Amino acid sequence: MTAPNILILYAHPAPQRSPVNRRLAEAARAMPGVDLRDLYELYPDFDIDAEGERALLEAAHLVVLLHPIRWYGMPSMLKEWMDVVLRPGWAYGDGECALRGKSCWLVASTGSPAEAYGPEGIHGHPFDAFLLPIRQIAALCGMDWLAPLVLHGSVDAGEAAIEAHVHEFRRRLAGYAGDARLVEAAHGA
Repeated sequence: MTAPNILILYAHPAPQRSPVNRRLAEAARAMPGVDLRDLYELYPDFDIDAEGERALLEAAHLVVLLHPIRWYGMPSMLKEWMDVVLRPGWAYGDGECALRGKSCWLVASTGSPAEAYGPEGIHGHPFDAFLLPIRQIAALCGMDWLAPLVLHGSVDAGEAAIEAHVHEFRRRLAGYAGDARLVEAAHGA
């Protein structure tokens, strides 16, 4: 069986300050069948090659969005990438949608601990409430939404927590098979 084509859209505006996301990106680069696209590195001027990106998306079975959650959403480069690449009639809408049936997986980190998300927490809403725009993009494009892998409190995460997160990321990527779902984390991620 050949390795599935996994496309990772990595968007971190300051990867040198993020041991978690940087290590996830390094782990992904070392895996067969994985194409990691560092959007800030590729497009420092935000001049995105939409046709080239669409070709990569068409070939992928799994699209991974790898980024920190900042100000309750995705980094600006990923939002720009979506604005430019996911055009109507190609990614969604009437006719043949190129992304229909592919899987979308969010791998993210937050600075706040998990307990900060909820009615009593500083953010006032459950974490899943902040994922609604990303989930809706996947749904609009006809993609299957896979359970996110999130490291909360990454700012204060110790080496053991970071290593466990990277290990789980690698395990799920390696376990992904064409039409199968990523295995749910035993710890409920």
